[in-house]
Amino acid sequence: MDKTIDVGRVEQLISLFGNFDENVKILEKQYGVKITSHSGSIKASGEEVAVSKAVRALNCLLAMVEKGESITPIRVDFAINTVEDGEDDKIASVLDSDCICVTSKGKPIKPKTLGQKKYVDAIAKNTVTLGIGPAGTGKTYLAVAQAVAAFRAKSVSRIVLTRPAVEAGERLGFLPGDLQQKIDPYLRPLYDALFEMLGPENFQKCHERGDIEVAPLAYMRGRTLDDSFIILDEAQNTTNEQMKMFLTRLGFNSKAVVTGDITQIDLPDGKCSGLKTAMKILKDIDDIAVITLSGKDVVRHRLVQEIIKAYEKHGGENVRKSSNIR
Repeated sequence: MDKTIDVGRVEQLISLFGNFDENVKILEKQYGVKITSHSGSIKASGEEVAVSKAVRALNCLLAMVEKGESITPIRVDFAINTVEDGEDDKIASVLDSDCICVTSKGKPIKPKTLGQKKYVDAIAKNTVTLGIGPAGTGKTYLAVAQAVAAFRAKSVSRIVLTRPAVEAGERLGFLPGDLQQKIDPYLRPLYDALFEMLGPENFQKCHERGDIEVAPLAYMRGRTLDDSFIILDEAQNTTNEQMKMFLTRLGFNSKAVVTGDITQIDLPDGKCSGLKTAMKILKDIDDIAVITLSGKDVVRHRLVQEIIKAYEKHGGENVRKSSNIR
C-alpha cells in the first residue's frame, strides 16, 4: 500500500527528514515501511496498518514543523508514542500550549509531551501538585519555570526551592568544607535551572535580597511560607515525617510543587518514602493533584527512554519471578 502526503514547502521536508534522513529512518525502522519524498510530497509504502501509523506520525511531525519546532529523534519518538497511544488527535493541545516563561537567553519554555502538558496545567490549577516520574521528564525544570513565571508576574513575592540532603552510602560529615559547601552539591540542579531562566547576575541579586531561597529541607522546619512558590525536589528521599513537615509549611497565597522518582529511593532500609505515602493519602483531596509522568515524557537523549524501558522490564521480570517462589 502507498499513501502520499502533500507538503507546503520544501523547507518543511528538509526539517522533517533531518540530517542524512535520520528522522524518517526511525519511522521506517519502527513501522517497517519505506518513506520517500518527491516534488513537495512524502510517500509511505508498506503494509496497510503500518503505513497508516507512519502517516499519522508524519502528520504529527509536520504539525510540529509548522509551529517552528526543530525535529529531532526525541520528537520522532514522541510522535510514535502518541500514535501508539491513539492520542495523535491531541497533538495540537501540546503544540498550542502557552509559553510558561522565557529563559535569560530568550528561549521559550513550553511542555513538549501530553504528560508534561497535563503536569503544567495541574500546577496552574492546584495549590499543591505532586509530579512523579523518571529522570528526564522535566518535573523539576517545568516546576521552576512555573515558579519564575509567577515571580515575574508578581503573583508571588518569593521562590523557595528545597531538597532532602540524602545520599546513597555517604554522610554529610565526611564531605569537605563548611555546611554550605557540604549541601551545595545536593542543590546544584536547582541552581542550574534558576541560572538558565534568570541569568547568574539576576539570580544572585534575587538571592541576596531573599526573594529566592535554595536550601536543604531541614531548614524548612518551624516556618510558615506565605506568598511563596515552593518546590520540593527529590521528594522520594523524604521520610513520612519530613513530607508532613514540608506540606504544613504552606501559607496564604502560596503554591507548592513536590517532585520525585519513586524508582530511585536512597533512604536507609526500613524507612518509608514520604512521597509514596503522600501519593496514596492525598490523591482525593480537592486542590491537590497527583500527576504521574512516564518514559514517554522523557525529553533528554532518546537512549534515556530505552534505559528506563529496560529497567522497567527488568523490574517486572523480578516481580514475576518472585511471585513464582513457593
